[in-house]
Amino acid sequence: MTGFSFINAFSGGIMIGIATVLMFLCLGKITGISGIVGGLVKPASGPVGWRLIFILSLMVGGAVYPSLWGRDLPVELNGSWVLYFVAGLIVGFGTRTGSGCTSGHGICGLARFSPRSMVATVTFILAAVVTHTLVNVFTG
Repeated sequence: MTGFSFINAFSGGIMIGIATVLMFLCLGKITGISGIVGGLVKPASGPVGWRLIFILSLMVGGAVYPSLWGRDLPVELNGSWVLYFVAGLIVGFGTRTGSGCTSGHGICGLARFSPRSMVATVTFILAAVVTHTLVNVFTG
Protein backbone atom coordinates (compact mmCIF):
# COMPACT_ATOMS: atom_id res chain seq x y z
CA MET A 1 0.00 0.00 0.00
CA THR A 2 1.04 3.56 -0.48
CA GLY A 3 1.41 6.03 2.35
CA PHE A 4 -1.64 7.47 4.07
CA SER A 5 -3.12 10.58 2.50
CA PHE A 6 -5.82 12.47 4.39
CA ILE A 7 -7.20 13.95 1.17
CA ASN A 8 -7.49 10.53 -0.50
CA ALA A 9 -9.09 8.97 2.58
CA PHE A 10 -11.49 11.87 3.08
CA SER A 11 -12.53 12.10 -0.57
CA GLY A 12 -12.93 8.31 -0.75
CA GLY A 13 -15.16 8.38 2.33
CA ILE A 14 -17.26 11.18 0.84
CA MET A 15 -17.69 9.21 -2.41
CA ILE A 16 -18.69 6.06 -0.53
CA GLY A 17 -21.19 8.08 1.51
CA ILE A 18 -22.71 9.69 -1.60
CA ALA A 19 -22.94 6.32 -3.38
CA THR A 20 -24.61 4.78 -0.32
CA VAL A 21 -27.18 7.57 -0.07
CA LEU A 22 -27.90 7.44 -3.81
CA MET A 23 -28.35 3.67 -3.70
CA PHE A 24 -30.85 4.02 -0.87
CA LEU A 25 -32.72 7.00 -2.33
CA CYS A 26 -32.85 5.70 -5.91
CA LEU A 27 -33.35 1.97 -5.36
CA GLY A 28 -34.25 1.68 -1.68
CA LYS A 29 -31.36 -0.80 -1.28
CA ILE A 30 -28.64 -1.13 1.36
CA THR A 31 -25.11 -0.97 -0.04
CA GLY A 32 -23.83 -4.12 1.66
CA ILE A 33 -21.49 -5.91 -0.71
CA SER A 34 -22.00 -9.37 0.79
CA GLY A 35 -25.77 -9.05 0.46
CA ILE A 36 -25.47 -7.83 -3.11
CA VAL A 37 -23.10 -10.65 -4.11
CA GLY A 38 -25.14 -13.18 -2.11
CA GLY A 39 -28.20 -12.16 -4.12
CA LEU A 40 -26.31 -13.02 -7.30
CA VAL A 41 -25.00 -16.36 -6.05
CA LYS A 42 -28.34 -17.44 -4.59
CA PRO A 43 -30.91 -15.15 -6.19
CA ALA A 44 -33.78 -14.06 -3.98
CA SER A 45 -37.13 -13.17 -5.40
CA GLY A 46 -37.02 -10.05 -7.50
CA PRO A 47 -34.65 -8.60 -10.08
CA VAL A 48 -30.92 -9.27 -9.98
CA GLY A 49 -29.94 -6.86 -12.75
CA TRP A 50 -29.09 -4.01 -10.39
CA ARG A 51 -26.86 -6.36 -8.39
CA LEU A 52 -24.93 -7.39 -11.49
CA ILE A 53 -24.52 -3.76 -12.60
CA PHE A 54 -23.28 -2.77 -9.14
CA ILE A 55 -20.65 -5.54 -8.95
CA LEU A 56 -19.52 -5.01 -12.56
CA SER A 57 -19.20 -1.28 -11.84
CA LEU A 58 -16.86 -2.03 -8.93
CA MET A 59 -14.68 -4.12 -11.24
CA VAL A 60 -14.75 -1.59 -14.05
CA GLY A 61 -13.79 1.15 -11.60
CA GLY A 62 -10.67 -0.77 -10.62
CA ALA A 63 -9.81 -1.43 -14.26
CA VAL A 64 -10.33 2.21 -15.32
CA TYR A 65 -8.44 3.76 -12.37
CA PRO A 66 -4.95 3.48 -13.93
CA SER A 67 -5.96 5.28 -17.13
CA LEU A 68 -7.78 8.06 -15.22
CA TRP A 69 -4.97 8.79 -12.77
CA GLY A 70 -1.96 7.70 -14.81
CA ARG A 71 -0.72 5.21 -12.22
CA ASP A 72 -1.34 1.65 -11.10
CA LEU A 73 -3.67 0.72 -8.28
CA PRO A 74 -1.89 1.31 -4.95
CA VAL A 75 -2.09 -2.39 -4.03
CA GLU A 76 0.32 -5.13 -4.97
CA LEU A 77 -0.73 -8.77 -4.64
CA ASN A 78 2.24 -11.08 -4.15
CA GLY A 79 0.52 -14.19 -2.83
CA SER A 80 -0.86 -17.30 -4.45
CA TRP A 81 -4.22 -17.09 -6.26
CA VAL A 82 -5.25 -20.24 -4.39
CA LEU A 83 -4.60 -18.44 -1.10
CA TYR A 84 -6.69 -15.46 -2.24
CA PHE A 85 -9.50 -17.78 -3.34
CA VAL A 86 -9.54 -19.63 0.00
CA ALA A 87 -9.37 -16.31 1.89
CA GLY A 88 -12.33 -15.05 -0.15
CA LEU A 89 -14.35 -18.14 0.75
CA ILE A 90 -13.55 -17.62 4.43
CA VAL A 91 -14.57 -13.97 4.23
CA GLY A 92 -17.78 -14.97 2.44
CA PHE A 93 -18.56 -17.49 5.17
CA GLY A 94 -17.88 -14.85 7.82
CA THR A 95 -20.14 -12.29 6.18
CA ARG A 96 -22.98 -14.80 6.00
CA THR A 97 -22.41 -15.84 9.61
CA GLY A 98 -22.32 -12.19 10.73
CA SER A 99 -25.35 -11.26 8.60
CA GLY A 100 -23.36 -8.70 6.64
CA CYS A 101 -20.01 -7.20 5.85
CA THR A 102 -18.12 -4.08 6.85
CA SER A 103 -19.86 -1.96 4.22
CA GLY A 104 -23.33 -3.14 5.17
CA HIS A 105 -22.84 -2.91 8.94
CA GLY A 106 -20.18 -0.21 9.20
CA ILE A 107 -21.61 2.27 6.72
CA CYS A 108 -25.30 1.55 6.29
CA GLY A 109 -26.07 -0.10 9.63
CA LEU A 110 -24.33 2.52 11.76
CA ALA A 111 -26.10 5.28 9.81
CA ARG A 112 -29.41 3.64 10.81
CA PHE A 113 -28.25 3.25 14.44
CA SER A 114 -28.66 -0.52 14.23
CA PRO A 115 -27.52 -2.14 17.52
CA ARG A 116 -26.57 -5.33 15.64
CA SER A 117 -24.41 -3.29 13.26
CA MET A 118 -22.74 -1.48 16.16
CA VAL A 119 -21.75 -4.81 17.72
CA ALA A 120 -20.64 -6.19 14.34
CA THR A 121 -18.53 -3.13 13.53
CA VAL A 122 -16.76 -3.19 16.91
CA THR A 123 -16.14 -6.92 16.35
CA PHE A 124 -14.66 -6.22 12.89
CA ILE A 125 -12.33 -3.58 14.28
CA LEU A 126 -11.18 -5.73 17.20
CA ALA A 127 -10.57 -8.69 14.86
CA ALA A 128 -8.53 -6.43 12.56
CA VAL A 129 -6.42 -5.15 15.47
CA VAL A 130 -5.76 -8.70 16.73
CA THR A 131 -4.96 -9.96 13.22
CA HIS A 132 -2.61 -7.05 12.52
CA THR A 133 -0.84 -7.58 15.83
CA LEU A 134 -0.44 -11.33 15.29
CA VAL A 135 0.84 -10.88 11.73
CA ASN A 136 3.41 -8.37 12.94
CA VAL A 137 4.50 -10.65 15.80
CA PHE A 138 4.95 -13.70 13.57
CA THR A 139 6.37 -11.99 10.48
CA GLY A 140 8.53 -9.48 12.32
